[in-house]
Amino acid sequence: MTTILLVEDNELNRDMLVRRLTRKGYTMIIAEDGLRGVQLAGAELPDVILMDLSLPVMDGWEATKAIKSSDATRGIPVIALTAHAMAGDREKAMGAGCDDFDTKPIDLERLIGKIEAALITR
Repeated sequence: MTTILLVEDNELNRDMLVRRLTRKGYTMIIAEDGLRGVQLAGAELPDVILMDLSLPVMDGWEATKAIKSSDATRGIPVIALTAHAMAGDREKAMGAGCDDFDTKPIDLERLIGKIEAALITR
């Protein structure tokens, strides 16, 4: 079974994604801020991380850099999620170490396609 770490501070987004991805057969782990996301990535070693970029305590860019700088977690695919799809955000996320990028509101089928693609390349 595929385990996904969702790092998302918005309760509505978090609940919606957890419900929908659980129904699709994924096991979900939740972090509400970037620092907790880094901690859970190291402790749980999920198959994929969905990383919001605008987070409290530690933003998604810094959290991704921390995850990708650790030998234990650098191979875990990170898919950035953002509502702020500004010019250059994709490049900035990829530069921080994200493996893919998706925008909010989430198109579930598109996101699942990105999750499955990340699992194949892992």
